[in-house]
Amino acid sequence: MDTRRRFLSTSALSLPALSRALQAQISPSRRPKLKITDMRTAEIRGHGYQVHVRIHTDQGIYGHGEATDSAQGAVPLIRSFRRMLVGQDPLNVEALWERIRTMGIFAGAQGGQYVTALTAVEIALWDLAGKAVGLPVYQLLGGKVRDRIRVYCDSANHHPDDPQAKAKLKEIESMGFTALKIDIDEAGDPARYDRVNWTASNGEIDRMVKEVAFVRESEDKKVDLAVDMHGRYDATTGKRVAIELEPFRLLWLEEPVPAENVDVMRDVRESTKTPICAGENLFLRHGFRELLEKRAVDIIMPDIQKCGGLLEARKIADMAHTYYTPFAPHCVVSPIGTMASCHVCAAVPNFLVLEWHWISRLKLWKEFVKEGEIIERGFITVPDRPGFGVEMNEEAARTAQVPGSTWFQEGR
Repeated sequence: MDTRRRFLSTSALSLPALSRALQAQISPSRRPKLKITDMRTAEIRGHGYQVHVRIHTDQGIYGHGEATDSAQGAVPLIRSFRRMLVGQDPLNVEALWERIRTMGIFAGAQGGQYVTALTAVEIALWDLAGKAVGLPVYQLLGGKVRDRIRVYCDSANHHPDDPQAKAKLKEIESMGFTALKIDIDEAGDPARYDRVNWTASNGEIDRMVKEVAFVRESEDKKVDLAVDMHGRYDATTGKRVAIELEPFRLLWLEEPVPAENVDVMRDVRESTKTPICAGENLFLRHGFRELLEKRAVDIIMPDIQKCGGLLEARKIADMAHTYYTPFAPHCVVSPIGTMASCHVCAAVPNFLVLEWHWISRLKLWKEFVKEGEIIERGFITVPDRPGFGVEMNEEAARTAQVPGSTWFQEGR
C-alpha cells in the first residue's frame, strides 16, 4: 500500500500532478481584444452586381464580406451601420448582427436591401473572427463534415439551334462538373402571346422540353441536370412543365412559380415526381419556415450572400435538416463570396451542391483572388487557413469596379 501511495504521489497520473500539468498547459484566455475602427465598401459587376465590405480593427486585421442581387442600393445602408459597429468587439458576431437587425425593425429589416446589406457585414465579421483566432471559419461554425464542396455549373448553352452549344456543354463536362443547370424561361419566345401574363402556350412548353432533351442527350447521363424557371410562371404552367419533364429525372425544377405563395408551390410539388427547389429570394430563417412546414419544396436554395449571412444560412440548413430536406445554396458571387458559402456547406450535414455562374467570365474568376482558381474538377476544397482562406487580387478585381463608385475608401 505504501509503495502504491508513493507511486501515485510522484506519478504524473496522481491527481495533484495531473492538476499541475493541466495548469501548466492551460493559460488564461488569450482571446484577442479587438475593436472595430472602420468599415469600407467597393462595388463590382461580375455576374451581376456585388457589394464588397471590409471591416477594419485597431490591430490591423480586417474581414472581407460580399453581398449580391438586392445589394443594389445597399451601400448607404451599410454605411449607416458603421455607427453601430465602430468601437465594438468584432468577435461578438451574432450580438452585432442582432443589434443591427433589431435597430432596423421599422426600416425594412425583414428582408430585401436591409438584410442583404447586413449579410455583407456579417460575412466580413466571420472572416475577421477567423483571422483573429487563427482558425478557418468552418471551425467556428461547428467544424466540417466534408472537405470538398460539390459545385454545379449554371450554363446558357442549351439551345439546340446554337451550333456551338453541344461543344460548350461537353467542355463543361470535361472541366469535371458533375452537375449543371439551364434556364428555360424566355420572355422573347415567339410562341408567347401575352407580355404580362406568364401562362405558357403549348409552343413555349414544347420549346422548353426540347431544350431540356437536347442538354440531357448532349451530356453524360452521370451528370445531374437542374432546370430553372425563375418564378416567372403561373400554377397551371408550373404543373404542366413539371410533369412534362419527369422523364428526364432532373436534379430539380427551380421555382416554377414565385416563392411567395407557399400553398401554390406545394400544389405544384404535389402534382409531380420532379423535385421542386426554391428559396433564392427568401430572407432569414423566417422566410423558410412556412416553406418547410408545409413541405412545399424538395430542396431549399437560400442565397448565402443575401439571406442574412453565414450563421443564418447555417440555421436555415439546420431547420431544413429536421425535415430531411437538402440544402443547395444559390451562389452567383466572386471567389470570395463563393468560398464564404463553402465554409457553411462544409459544416452542414444536408448540403447537396453549390451553384457557380461565372463560366462566361473565366479570366476574371481565375484572377479575382491571389490563390487563383479555387474550383478543381467540379469541387472546391475548403482551405484550413484562417478566415475564409482567400484574399482579393485587387488589380484584377478593380477591372470590374462599378464606374464612379469608391474603392474601400476610408470612412466609406
